[in-house]
Amino acid sequence: MAGVLVSALLEQLASIAVGEAEQEIKLVVGVDQEVRKLVDNLQMIQAVLEDAEERQMTEAAVKLWLGKLKDTFYLMDDVLDEWNTELIKARIQEEEKEEEIAESSHSRKKTKVSFSMIPSPSSWLRPVHKLSMRYSFAHEIKDLSGKLDELFKERVGFGFELNRGTKVVERPTTTSLVDVSKICGRGKEREELVSNLLGKDSQEEKSPHVISLIGMGGMGKTTLAQLAYNNDDVQAHFEMRIWVCVSDPFDQIRVAKAIVESIVGQSPNITELQNLVNRICYLIRGKKFFLVLDDVWSEKPNDWEPFELALRRGAQGSRILITTRKEGVAKMVNSAYTMNLEVLSNEDSWLICSQMASVDKDDEQLGKLGRELANKCKGLPLAAKILGSVMGSQRSRQKWKTILDSNLWELDEVKNGIFLGPLLFSYNELPSAIKQCFLYCANFPKDYRFSRNELVYQWMAHGYLGSESNMEDMGEKYFEKLVMHSFFQDFEKDDNDDDKIIRCKMHDMVHDFALLMTKNECFTIDVDKVLGIDWKSARHLTLELNEETQFPISIYNVKNLRTLFLRSLPYFGRMVFSSDLFQHLTCLRSLNLKGPSFEKVPNEVEKLKHLRLLNLSNCFKITELPETLCNLCNLQTLDISDCGEIRKLPQGMSKLIKLRHLLIDGCDGLTEPFPKGIGRLSSLKTLEKFKIGGINHIGECKLGELKNLVHLKGSLEIGGLENVTDVQEAENAQLKNKIHLRKLRLRFGVLDKNRRGENDELVLNALEPQPDLESLSIHYYRGTGYPNWVMSLTILKKLELESWDKLEQLPPLGKLRFLESLDIRHSNSMKKVGVEFLGIESNGKKDEEKGSTSSLILFPNLKSLYFWGMEEWEEWDGMGESGVSESVLIMPRLQVLKIQYCPELKSLPNYLEKTSLKDLSVNCRISNWMTFATLSGLKTLSLCLNNDVEHLPPLGKLLLVEPLDI
Repeated sequence: MAGVLVSALLEQLASIAVGEAEQEIKLVVGVDQEVRKLVDNLQMIQAVLEDAEERQMTEAAVKLWLGKLKDTFYLMDDVLDEWNTELIKARIQEEEKEEEIAESSHSRKKTKVSFSMIPSPSSWLRPVHKLSMRYSFAHEIKDLSGKLDELFKERVGFGFELNRGTKVVERPTTTSLVDVSKICGRGKEREELVSNLLGKDSQEEKSPHVISLIGMGGMGKTTLAQLAYNNDDVQAHFEMRIWVCVSDPFDQIRVAKAIVESIVGQSPNITELQNLVNRICYLIRGKKFFLVLDDVWSEKPNDWEPFELALRRGAQGSRILITTRKEGVAKMVNSAYTMNLEVLSNEDSWLICSQMASVDKDDEQLGKLGRELANKCKGLPLAAKILGSVMGSQRSRQKWKTILDSNLWELDEVKNGIFLGPLLFSYNELPSAIKQCFLYCANFPKDYRFSRNELVYQWMAHGYLGSESNMEDMGEKYFEKLVMHSFFQDFEKDDNDDDKIIRCKMHDMVHDFALLMTKNECFTIDVDKVLGIDWKSARHLTLELNEETQFPISIYNVKNLRTLFLRSLPYFGRMVFSSDLFQHLTCLRSLNLKGPSFEKVPNEVEKLKHLRLLNLSNCFKITELPETLCNLCNLQTLDISDCGEIRKLPQGMSKLIKLRHLLIDGCDGLTEPFPKGIGRLSSLKTLEKFKIGGINHIGECKLGELKNLVHLKGSLEIGGLENVTDVQEAENAQLKNKIHLRKLRLRFGVLDKNRRGENDELVLNALEPQPDLESLSIHYYRGTGYPNWVMSLTILKKLELESWDKLEQLPPLGKLRFLESLDIRHSNSMKKVGVEFLGIESNGKKDEEKGSTSSLILFPNLKSLYFWGMEEWEEWDGMGESGVSESVLIMPRLQVLKIQYCPELKSLPNYLEKTSLKDLSVNCRISNWMTFATLSGLKTLSLCLNNDVEHLPPLGKLLLVEPLDI
């Protein structure tokens, strides 16, 4: 929205109209006056924007005026950003020059250039800014000031009201995520659907037995299908349940892969439809399955035929449930039963609204007005949910009366579309910045499951979140506000935080609304349909590929384009690019070339001087990144995740001083040490991997460069620790100060068997992380002792120790109260796991000397325990064997125990008898099996007895075990 642009412009003007930088502008007579005039006009326009943006829906002249205003704002933003970009480049040049001087005079010392050494703004300009640049900037400022002045004068004729203050969207007392048990008005349909799913087999039953659920968008088809899918009786009735979102277009390969993935838990590495169909036949043969195909649009029999034939292989009684808006789809799939969802009653609509608004449905004061508003939803469940969110944020009779009497209900679009009205009111309740964030979602295709981080990075690239250091935090808040207003659905939660949504979708109707509101700015087209489109106002463009094609050169005329998405159907779409792309579309802020369509980043990428986000994820054919990419000094997010062929990062990465997120997860080929200077990227928040070089390797980064990266969040993997010969380097990394890190992985070298373990111990002890770490992995460590800081990680949930070749005794990990997962692999020197592992003394101390241990709970939250490849491990002590009280509770929540390739282990400890084990997998020669009868919850058992049938455990007592693998 225009309000967001104004705020961004005022910030930019403030940054250049102060201090010595202003003196450079003043060298051109009158420019400083134009800048001040711009600021004054922008502030006055900002004061009336709220009224203008609301009135544009009903007044065409206001909409036209806002359009011209936004065009001017975009131009102004480009001009100011160019000026600031030149300042940044000059700053980088000065830093590099200072560093060269320092290195030449201290050839044996590593010298860092602190920001206090950076010269003043005017000295940045002198080496690179000629008088012609100042005059060019001055001319553009004067021209833009004149355009804005005309628009400022035009505003008078509209009689705009001044802003009534900043809107604050308050969180209601209950969440907008309504529990499925509170779904209103669908009890009868729910019973009918479940009854059909559970119907007894009959000889006349069609195979496959298809049930179609038909209804318009927002009617609750998917919700009803979800209720049936999660019904307890339904879960017990079918051997397997499969859920696939089909959407439009009907991509046979994607749907087939989704079915297989839903059954086996991972996506198959198969690309041919016939092979995928054969795989489906094999997996469902003779099984009673329940398959949901959600949101089917295609009425083409050829799309459905391969699946119909394959699904016949299931057992009698299998069911397929299809949700669709089209009756033609139900006929095409030869439905055995069809349900048409009707609109809700007015009373049920009011019930939904009252739940969302957190008011009693029988409230006398608000009840009458509430029912009148609920009637405006015309029986559409999603509309009632969204309108209820609005009512919840304005919970007073007067405010509800204002909504009811609004002239927005009289718009033709609202009258003709029963969903638009509630959405429009909910949308108008948002602050301008959040409105813009919502509208940007129109760039994603329907049914696209986006991550919250993906959205925040895009919003950040376009300046919707301001330019402060807390942009990501602001984006998180905006995301939560959109969730609260019911603009998002189908949430995927964080495994470690039930309140945090990590992925979600937009309902089709909400997506349609976003497209309606951005129809002159956002375009999504097939490359075959480029001709004839008016590009004048296009700001965001998505190109969809269905086959190999050339990049359409007509798009080069879209000079003001700020977002470009390239989307291709898997295995079909591929585009041949020319370097001209990077020479013409120079206003881009966000460039998204995700997928296999893109094979090489040309040197001309440096022309995109305004670029903030570059997404090259899954471009698995890219083998290198050009050095010129490092000239993108405004870049905030670089995503090369799953680009497995990239071996190294460009040498000039240190010039990307605005970089905040370097996404390199899945870059398995990125084995070269990182280039020197990464430590200068002090704004970095995401750095998933950090590979350090050898002490004598010039141009490679050292461990100490992590010192200035104090804002790192999430996860960090440090590789190449075998190269650290000076423990001071490890201390300089100051991991303890990285208070936002939650996951840490430390890797020493795997090949050097002659490395001194003493050095590993010193380095590891110096790498003490912050105490709130939740996940820790340490690999190929050659010390004999564990680091002294491990036991200070009081909230650690996951610990992985791999290839600790010289470790003979495990740390007292039982004291880590929150530890949930423990994985120990290839510790080949360890022969015994004693009670010290539990965190208690062995037989040298009596209970009375240390206080009673009878109330101890050791490993109180451990759920999974893995031992792999412990070739010398022989003993695992139980309780009572070392003089310790057997009344101590140990691993009460343990559910999964796997012991693989431990050939010398002959016994399991007796305290495992009192655990909650559900999954046990053992590959070793156990001679004294515990009493299996005590493991009443065991469901999965896998044993490799190496032909030692003499010691077969009492399997007959394990009534719940399924499957059993011996």
